[in-house]
Amino acid sequence: MPASEKVAGFIERSSWIRKMFEEGAKLKQEHGAANVFDFSLGNPNLDPRKSVIEAMVKAASDPTPAIHGYMPNAGFPDVRASVAKKIVEDEGIEITGNEIVMTVGAGGALNVVLKTILNPGDEVICPKPFFVEYVFYVDNHGGTAIQVPTRSDFSLDLDSIERACNAKTAAVLINSPNNPTGKVYTETEIRNLADLLTSKSKEFGRTIVLISDEPYRGITYDGVTVPSILKAYVNSIVVTSFSKDLSLAGERLGYIAMNPRIDNPTLTMGGLVLSNRILGFVNAPGLMQKAVKDVMRDVVDVSVYQRRRDRLYAALTEFGYECVKPEGAFYLFPKSPIEDDVQFVAHLQNKLILVVPGSGFGGPGHFRISYCVSDETIEGSLKGFKEAIEEIRR
Repeated sequence: MPASEKVAGFIERSSWIRKMFEEGAKLKQEHGAANVFDFSLGNPNLDPRKSVIEAMVKAASDPTPAIHGYMPNAGFPDVRASVAKKIVEDEGIEITGNEIVMTVGAGGALNVVLKTILNPGDEVICPKPFFVEYVFYVDNHGGTAIQVPTRSDFSLDLDSIERACNAKTAAVLINSPNNPTGKVYTETEIRNLADLLTSKSKEFGRTIVLISDEPYRGITYDGVTVPSILKAYVNSIVVTSFSKDLSLAGERLGYIAMNPRIDNPTLTMGGLVLSNRILGFVNAPGLMQKAVKDVMRDVVDVSVYQRRRDRLYAALTEFGYECVKPEGAFYLFPKSPIEDDVQFVAHLQNKLILVVPGSGFGGPGHFRISYCVSDETIEGSLKGFKEAIEEIRR
């Protein structure tokens, strides 16, 4: 058959997010879009700032000869320099454009990093719950994702990470602010993790890389800030995108920031640039690189997401749902009122509410709500959320 057995198996295990999104399309056709409350997809619903739109128009109108030709595989030097300048200002670490690789989104960036650092049979430790594609990304490059639990408030469980470390461990992959929980790991957690990885790298005689996936870094609440991975740990690499904070998800633009003090930096950067090319990405979209160069700080109005978080969190906890209040991103990850989260998600679907089972994120017994939706969707859903938990209790 044209599809391999491995890929066929992946299809069976593939994203619950897309499954629920497709279910939503059917329900909307049957009941009308206004009557279906779809929280399945983390698709930013705020428009980019006017300045970002204007920058895109300006980039597309640039009459410079050969402006749309090939570029260095790592991206335009002036764009990489702008990214580095922002990191220096935000995180207080010395980094230059020479340590930046522009990529096709954060997903592309993660695949480039994993291609660069993994040998066949290597392991990547992933605290769960985590973004659903991590397992597939690691497998793409001959590795195995080792899932470890977090604590009840979704903070890092360093004991679990330590037990998972062995001679095959190539990396630890974290995501903060986290999808699906909205958790932001504290500076103390990150420094303790850095100390652990330093110790384990010495113990096993190999570099364990800390990879931080940070597309939600610009979306935090209540004065919470995301600590710098690059500042905390020498052998660190950050991957991110402009999809969420600038609301440019469809434009697929991100970057890799490599700690300049990483072990063997010249070889590692050479590997990142080569991997960017041979994986087929070749380079990040040129037009969008030019567009974001001077508007990287023009983040969407995060207060809108915070208002939606507050409204939904207050209502659900009043109804009796248990939920850790998210500190960033735009997701809630409540406990299911019954052990079988898939069954409860189906129960909500009968109320025309679409959410995603926590099992799909390595977090069984929970479900994910993406509140990057309209206020009308949130308000319209509350009756169904209340009825669902009341019916379960009865």
